[in-house]
Amino acid sequence: MNQEVTVREHARLTTDSVKSTLDRAQVSASAFDWLCELNSSFSKGGAALIHLEGRRWLRVDNYVGVIETPCGTRLEILPKNFEQDDCVIRSRKLLTRMISRSLDLPVREVGTADLQLFNMPLTEWVMQQFLYALDHLIKRGVRFDYQRVEEEQRFLRGQLNVVGQMRQPPGKQHIFQIRHDIFTADRPENRLLKLALEWICKATKEPSSWRLAHELRALMVDVPASKSIGQDFRMWRHDRLMAHYQSAKPWCELILNQQMPTAVTGNLHGISLLFPMEKLFEKYVTQSLREKLLPNARLTEQAASKYLCEHDGRPIFQLKPDILMHFEGARWVLDTKWKRIDDSDRANKYGLSQSDFYQMHTYGQKYLAGQGDLILIYPRTASFTNPLHPFEFSGSLRLWVLPYDLEHESLIGFDLARLPLIDPKKRASHIALESSFATVANNIS
Repeated sequence: MNQEVTVREHARLTTDSVKSTLDRAQVSASAFDWLCELNSSFSKGGAALIHLEGRRWLRVDNYVGVIETPCGTRLEILPKNFEQDDCVIRSRKLLTRMISRSLDLPVREVGTADLQLFNMPLTEWVMQQFLYALDHLIKRGVRFDYQRVEEEQRFLRGQLNVVGQMRQPPGKQHIFQIRHDIFTADRPENRLLKLALEWICKATKEPSSWRLAHELRALMVDVPASKSIGQDFRMWRHDRLMAHYQSAKPWCELILNQQMPTAVTGNLHGISLLFPMEKLFEKYVTQSLREKLLPNARLTEQAASKYLCEHDGRPIFQLKPDILMHFEGARWVLDTKWKRIDDSDRANKYGLSQSDFYQMHTYGQKYLAGQGDLILIYPRTASFTNPLHPFEFSGSLRLWVLPYDLEHESLIGFDLARLPLIDPKKRASHIALESSFATVANNIS
């Protein structure tokens, strides 16, 4: 039974008949049981995909993406960041943008109409981007390579295998043992692309993607699919002649699950992609801040140079803040948290966690020597739109709690902590000035 279910983080699923919303939905009994089995494999690795709430209910954790069950149920889990307008379309656009930026994926530019009508699930978007990249690659030309072949023939071709010929039994003296080279498209890169294309032909439900996939499949009919994914990826070449293959490689890795933070696959039920939202938010913010750094400023991701203490003369308990910034002798420690807080709920400490403050205080003592600014970054929501007043650990060590605007990719209030980032208004005017210069140069030429 094919079923499409769209929910968001921390939604509850049940086998009972309920009205489906983004926070509660009904799934089939077979899908319910399969999710419970899948969760057991996640739990062995220290993670939890779902939480059981009795025999008839389960609650999904902070994973986002798509899961396809063997019975044909496609469960799409979106970020919980919007409450107004069309939450599904806005959440899908946000999720795809976060994935492409976090994993540094080359996304095909589309028109305004395509963005406004963005209503396809995540897996369909990934498959569509791969097909666009592969179509462009084939138009540029599929690379062939020489491959050595050793075989028996009744005629001479290439080079005679003298040792093999001398070992021929008397009854096969008229057969030649030869070796020669053939010019073929059977090479690691093409085999991987063919395997990803085969998966898409079976999994896609979009008519345009299905049509394009089968057209490309006909063009690659002579290329065998990869039988050793890991080995073929290690043999992928990156020389000048293979430059036009590079845009397709990240999408191929994503589909064949070689680059996923978390991935679930199955030959019987298509492609499933899962991302831990905490890690996705951290990567997205890090990549965005890296692009906005002032000249000579440096950003270190997951710094790991300090330890909490020493034991028997050796350091123990490594401290790894998400982001460490350096500029003109000053340092800043930044940590991201995917959590909704309320800037008006002073009585409940805005929803902040005391353990997070202990952690940031430790970072400040070890990385900043007790002097400077610490920053906790939370997603901007309707209940958290402006920075909170600073939290004073001491006269020289402060903690800022700042909102990050996911739609506009900007850290609100970064100037309060004197972070070495380019002001968004100045950045926009600089980009506009560069664009006008480029237009004038094109007109002159």
